[in-house]
Amino acid sequence: MIQIGDRLPGGTLYEFIEVEGEGCAIGPNPFDIEKATAGKTIALFALPGAFTPTCSAKHVPGYVEQAEALRAAGVDEIWCVSVNDAFVMGAWGRAQGSTGKLRMMADGSGDFARATGLTLDLAARGMGLRSNRYSMLVVDGVVVALNVEGPGKFEVSDAATLLGQAQQRAA
Repeated sequence: MIQIGDRLPGGTLYEFIEVEGEGCAIGPNPFDIEKATAGKTIALFALPGAFTPTCSAKHVPGYVEQAEALRAAGVDEIWCVSVNDAFVMGAWGRAQGSTGKLRMMADGSGDFARATGLTLDLAARGMGLRSNRYSMLVVDGVVVALNVEGPGKFEVSDAATLLGQAQQRAA
């Protein structure tokens, strides 16, 4: 499992990017993780799935609400990562009002989840291999804070916890 001080694993995440116009969009767009994190501070949180109860009612809304405060604490970008495709992540982002606040990053095949060692096997519930629920603060590709939830929990990966860690680093 990835630890504080480790570099994020290399690979690609995908994002469905909305553009103004009559339903036109660009995507899904691949983003090289190493290049996308270079020289930046990223608040990254991951969760089991788009449109799922805790993820939709608590996890994403907290980051949407705290987006300005996270940026004020030195965070350049906020990434929501889930084992869903980019089209689903784009639709979920629109439904959550996250446009311009969060990047809804798709890990469609679960490669990033596996590479971090933070997977959750939900095959018995018909959902297959997913990402565990966690948050991390990443500076120039290196994990500087990591908050991994226990099974079925939502106690440490919330926006307020990561905001406190970002503010502590900024102080």
